[in-house]
Amino acid sequence: MEPTHAIEQTRTRRQEFIAGMQATLPLELGAIPFGIIFGALAVTGDRPLTPAAALGMSAFVFAGSAQFIGINLYAQGLALPFIVLTTFIVNLRHALYSASLAPYMKHLPQRWLLPLGFCLTDESYAVVIQRYTQADSSPYKHWFYFGSALLMYANWQLCTLIGILAGQIISQEQAQSLGLDFALVVTFIGIVVPLLVTRPMLLSALAAGITAVALDGLPNKMGLMIAALVGIAAGYIAETYFSTPKTDEDISTPAPLIEQEGQAR
Repeated sequence: MEPTHAIEQTRTRRQEFIAGMQATLPLELGAIPFGIIFGALAVTGDRPLTPAAALGMSAFVFAGSAQFIGINLYAQGLALPFIVLTTFIVNLRHALYSASLAPYMKHLPQRWLLPLGFCLTDESYAVVIQRYTQADSSPYKHWFYFGSALLMYANWQLCTLIGILAGQIISQEQAQSLGLDFALVVTFIGIVVPLLVTRPMLLSALAAGITAVALDGLPNKMGLMIAALVGIAAGYIAETYFSTPKTDEDISTPAPLIEQEGQAR
């Protein structure tokens, strides 16, 4: 049987693109009801959006949690600057995602970085970071990212549209009573658990989770951002003081991944 790393090295752009879609497909199961619920609530709330506005929000914001918070704050009649600030704080976790992906993608031109940055989601990050950290020399891993991102984007637009159509038939109370928003929780569990492969990662997740629960009552979802910082600190401490020291061989061994990806166009 041909070694796995040899197979990965022969992947074309198209194969990476399709592989990105395939890796993301299981996570779509949680995002589907989430998008439908957003579309339904957006047009059935206390201050409902027009269908065009709801579609535009999904098209140009493309951030599930931020969109839910945005329509809730809008329904409460809050000012636009406050809504923007609150959603900005909630989405700060994407800065952490970007920082971890930056070493693998810094060689890409802006025509790649800008659209991929816009399409960065929790689901895509989970599969893309695993692909980038695989020890093979494929120069087309950004096409894997592209496949994942495109599938997530298309799915979110379609589900928003379905939710808008459904929201014109059912009431807000009926949409909320379905309880489909629990699918989001299951999706995030599916994202996080496969990444907990080392002790620092596990300690980071535990610290962040406990902090998020303890600070759940803070306004503007500040507890989530504090939990993220606590998780980072816990992971850094665990990595620094409890990880196995690298050997001379590990230090001297070059990392071909980033170097060879620099050839990608």
